[in-house]
Amino acid sequence: MDTQPSLDTALQGRAIEAVVIGASAGGVNALLEILPALSKDYPCPIVTVLHVLKGRQNQLADVFQQRLQMAVREAGDKDELLPATLYFAPPGYHLLVEADRIFSLSCDPPIYFARPAIDATMESAADAYGGRLLGILLTGANMDGAEGLAAIGKAGGLTVVQDPEEAQVPIMPKEAILARKPDLVLPLAEIRRLLLMLEMKR
Repeated sequence: MDTQPSLDTALQGRAIEAVVIGASAGGVNALLEILPALSKDYPCPIVTVLHVLKGRQNQLADVFQQRLQMAVREAGDKDELLPATLYFAPPGYHLLVEADRIFSLSCDPPIYFARPAIDATMESAADAYGGRLLGILLTGANMDGAEGLAAIGKAGGLTVVQDPEEAQVPIMPKEAILARKPDLVLPLAEIRRLLLMLEMKR
C-alpha cells in the first residue's frame, strides 16, 4: 500500500458535517464493527446505503437500533438530515441528498442492478456538502460506489476505503481504489477510530 496520511493529518483543517457509508456483500457485519462505539450525541448524520433484498431494510433499522446508542431510522422523502442519527436508504428507491440537506427519494433505473445505489447517494451528498463530507466504502461485490466516492473526492470531501485485504468481498473496495485514489485505505478498526475522532473534535 502506498504511503498515506495519518488519521490526524487527514482530518486536519476539516470540518466534517456528514458521513455517507456504502456497502454490499458483508456490509452488515462490517457496519456492526464500526458503528456501535459511537455515542448517542454523535455530531454528524450518518447515511448508509446497503444492497439488501427488498423488504429487509426495516428489519435492519431495528437490528442496528438495538446495538447503537444513536437514533436509527429509515430515511424518508423530505426528511431533514439530523446529527446523532443513522439513516438507512429505503428499499426500492435511490436516496438523494438535496442542497438544503433534506432527503429525496427517486425511482430512477437501478445503477449496477442496485436501487438504492451507493453512487446516487454519494454523488448527491457530494453536491450538498462538498468538502464537509466523509465518504466511506466498505466490502461489496460490484462497482457501485466507486464513482460516488470519486465524486466526493473531487468535491473536496474526505474519502476512505476499507482495506481490500480485510474486506469480506474485495471487489467494491478495489474498484473504488482504481477509480480515484482515496485519501485513506483502512481496516475496520481504523475506520472506527476515524469516526470516533470526529466525535472528539467537537
